[in-house]
Amino acid sequence: MEKIQIVHTNDLHSHYENFPHIKRYINDSKKESKADDFLLFDIGDSMDRAHPLTEATNGHSNIEWMNQFNYEAVTIGNNEGLGNSHEELSHLYDDANFPVLVGNLFDERTHKLAKFSKPYKIIETTKGTRIGVIGLTAPYILTYPLIDWDIRMIRDTLNPILDELAGKTDVIILLSHLGISMDRSLAKEYDQLDLILGSHTHHLFEKGELDEGTLLCAAGKYGQNIGNADLVIDDNHQIVSKKAWTVKTSELSVKKDDDKWIKDQFDQGEQLLDLKKVAKLPKNLSTDVNSKNRIIDIALDALQENTGAEVAVLSTGLFLEDLPKGIISEKNLHDCMPHAIHAMKTVLSGRDVWRLVMEMEKNRPILRNHHQRGMGFRGIIFGELVYKGITVDEKRNVYINGKALEESKMYTLGLLDHYLFIPYFPTIEIVGDNEIMYPNFIRTVIGNYLKVKYPIEV
Repeated sequence: MEKIQIVHTNDLHSHYENFPHIKRYINDSKKESKADDFLLFDIGDSMDRAHPLTEATNGHSNIEWMNQFNYEAVTIGNNEGLGNSHEELSHLYDDANFPVLVGNLFDERTHKLAKFSKPYKIIETTKGTRIGVIGLTAPYILTYPLIDWDIRMIRDTLNPILDELAGKTDVIILLSHLGISMDRSLAKEYDQLDLILGSHTHHLFEKGELDEGTLLCAAGKYGQNIGNADLVIDDNHQIVSKKAWTVKTSELSVKKDDDKWIKDQFDQGEQLLDLKKVAKLPKNLSTDVNSKNRIIDIALDALQENTGAEVAVLSTGLFLEDLPKGIISEKNLHDCMPHAIHAMKTVLSGRDVWRLVMEMEKNRPILRNHHQRGMGFRGIIFGELVYKGITVDEKRNVYINGKALEESKMYTLGLLDHYLFIPYFPTIEIVGDNEIMYPNFIRTVIGNYLKVKYPIEV
């Protein structure tokens, strides 16, 4: 008999406040392990540009941190895949000391698998058991092509990989940045999969979940839990038992220098971002929607210019801090708008513009104080919707730049991809001709606008 001990992390999202706990747990687990082999995996979204150090280093600080532990393999999440330009992702793992497994991400230019990745890895244990490890990431077919990636559907990729591994492995582990529903579906469909280490939907399986003989594991989000699994394998290299559990990082020991280290990472990121000056503002730009000098007005101008739209819409919850009078830097922009959100150009008929505006007006009272989570948003509340070029009268007539809406005319709106992904404005997804303006986030769009409008004197 042999025992394989597995520790896995997922969806850390640059939550550096949990990194000291995770580091000690991994190191202690390796040191104290009585297993024949110890394997460590990460299942993607380890980085998130909401943290200033990740933003300032384009995620390389996260890779440097992970290099301490000699991960056996990792896969990528959408924050690595879509939070970076094609060039940034292509070089994100240049200095990684671990392999990156992503079997369904291809370069549109070469039609080959992304250079930094492999579809799978075969690990031979000390007792000769062959463990095949496969990595797959969520196939965002609408957005990956915008940055020159060809993302393939799961079964189109998994089937040939499993065929290639047939007869070459005794155990198969899937590193799945696909979400809970897909993991359950794959477990029922593929009996070759012995273990699925899951992520993406931030689900937590405290004791694992056994589906059709496949053990599903997942450790929630933000490093709040660390995943574990044990495999017991007989002399014929067949699994005779498997179990999973998670450990809460909040229940792990705290060292006196943890807080200082966490603060140092944040401060270092802020300092690096502050070195990159953007513009010189003649006045403070306020997050207060009732202010004379509202940041949202400048943002609407920037959005409209970036998308070439006739009108634009933004929400006040996007802006977390004022932009101060004087010279501002990328630090100010990041503090104000840490979101993974992009500008989007949407073309709609006048009839559909009317319906979209009615959806916005209907949901306005709810969204004003709604605690928004996810879909690229890194703030607190959605906030107040503010229009540029759109007005609505008491009879629900809509006007575009002062002229009555024409039902059959086509209009171009400057919006955010966030509004496409959240469920409150279905017209955008159902009938909108949408173009997401990759790769820049909205803070960069606004920063580029300010750089021209209020240049720093040389």
